[in-house]
Amino acid sequence: MDRKAIIVVSTSIVFIILWVFVITPKYLMRPAPPRPANAVPTVTSPDAAAVAADPAVIATVTNAAAVQPFVAAAKAEETLELTHGDARYVFTSHGGGIKEVELLRYPEIVAKGRKADTNRVVSLNTQAPVPIMAVLGDDALQGDGVFALSRTEAGVRAQKALSNGLVMVKEFRPSSNYLFETSVRIENRSQEAVTVSAQEWVFGTAAPMNALDKEVDTTVGVMWSDGQETHDTPKSWFDNKSFMGCITGQQNPRNEFRGGADNVAWAAAHNQFFAVVAIPPTNAPSIVARRLDLPKPSPEELPEGVPVPLIAPAGFQAAIKYPGFALEAGGSSERCLTFYAGPKEYWRLAEIAKTRGNNLDSLMNFGWFGVVSRALLLSMNWLHDSLSLGYGLAIVVITIVIKMVFWPLTAASTRSMKRMAALQPQMKALQEKYKDDPAKMNRKLMEFMREHKVSPLGGCLPMLLQIPVFFGFFMMIRSAIELRGAPFLWVPDLSQPDTLFMLAGFPVNLLPLLMGVTMFWQAKLTPPSPGMDPTQQKIMRYMPLMFMVFLYNYSAALTLYWTTQNLLTILQTKLTRTEPQAATTPPAPTPAPAARGKRK
Repeated sequence: MDRKAIIVVSTSIVFIILWVFVITPKYLMRPAPPRPANAVPTVTSPDAAAVAADPAVIATVTNAAAVQPFVAAAKAEETLELTHGDARYVFTSHGGGIKEVELLRYPEIVAKGRKADTNRVVSLNTQAPVPIMAVLGDDALQGDGVFALSRTEAGVRAQKALSNGLVMVKEFRPSSNYLFETSVRIENRSQEAVTVSAQEWVFGTAAPMNALDKEVDTTVGVMWSDGQETHDTPKSWFDNKSFMGCITGQQNPRNEFRGGADNVAWAAAHNQFFAVVAIPPTNAPSIVARRLDLPKPSPEELPEGVPVPLIAPAGFQAAIKYPGFALEAGGSSERCLTFYAGPKEYWRLAEIAKTRGNNLDSLMNFGWFGVVSRALLLSMNWLHDSLSLGYGLAIVVITIVIKMVFWPLTAASTRSMKRMAALQPQMKALQEKYKDDPAKMNRKLMEFMREHKVSPLGGCLPMLLQIPVFFGFFMMIRSAIELRGAPFLWVPDLSQPDTLFMLAGFPVNLLPLLMGVTMFWQAKLTPPSPGMDPTQQKIMRYMPLMFMVFLYNYSAALTLYWTTQNLLTILQTKLTRTEPQAATTPPAPTPAPAARGKRK
């Protein structure tokens, strides 16, 4: 590769780095237009044409009759705390629901270098505009949104009398395993029949775990299941992003999502490691999720040298929709929901799914290679629990085991590529001989390779077979809450990048750099494919740099796995190269006979 090509490639890589890590988050994400601090967020209503084209996409058309969040009267907020097991529930009189859920076993993990040390724990639905189990409807159903809270023998009750003679009573009964049961009873204590409007039962607001959540686009969002198939709507869907998360498909982002058709078995508002899940006793009609702006983090919540972001973090308020109904005088109606508010631990979700007869364990969102991800996760936990290995060391051990399983196939591939490299002079001679007849040249090359028992696919087959393992490992590492806060050598948290320090506002992560170096080393040791152009060979050697850029801000656990895999591949390549070569040397192709002159 000449100097000009190197300059072009290097400039392109620098531009990609700036685009992904600097330009996009600071300048291309357009903030929402300002509005008064006390304004009630309007709720979008579906446009008929848009719904006909795509029922999931709701146009951003303001509808005065749409359901709006409650506006609490000028009464002081009252809160009531209830601790049960490993969770603390904070109830609020404004909305008559759960303001936040504190998970006592999970400390609030923050980036290295945070200014204010704190012993706070993880909380769900924090800073959301409405509490969990807020029931939204028309003015007659909501009133001023202020409930009376009281303790009961089983938990907490929230009660409110409405102006039309209705009384709404909510019961909250905490259970084990981060579960709690809820019920909403609407009583008609008037002398006349009353029509109850359609309701939205808010089951939570999905939000990033912290201000520096690196995987917010893919792990924060709303998910629901019809009992068989799981449907995930991440932040990137609302942002309407297309290419590399940088280019929006339309001028405006999507503000609302609707899903379900009387088949909602459960629905969740989740981030990377935690979720609030609503589980109705029978399938619910549908769900709705809306984008909203959350408060910006304060300077004390950010690491040293990191400025407060220009754009407020996005949250996604999700609710189950129920239709309106008529309630006769003296009558009542009651509906129940089971909630799970806790960590996305596979074993725990699988246990609940087995008990409840649903597929709640698919909340892990392992993807196409879920079987591989589950096997890897269970293996990692077994190594940690049974052999007392740290999670970082467990990842290294699993990588070694996987490499040994694939060792015979990879060794055979390396030997095949080694023989291919030895045959390069003869193959180039054939290419030169039949360069004017490509079809014949390819036929002769294939005959030559069959004769010497080599295949151009020999080097690709092991890579293809390891693709499910790689993607399974990727999804497992991204979803495993066990890695959150797990240390390894200089890495304080394997679920986050291993940032050593900030250099002019740019994070210096060591493991991705080591991964890139080992990939370069591995590429240098790998023999080129036959017939590959020299320029293409050099480009392939510089491809590791692209991987390093794309994975630079991924979790340290992923780059640890990849670096270990590269080192093992380098070791295997060197060992295979030291094996004695076959005694037989391939004969050189017979040159074409020289043309004889005519006899005189």
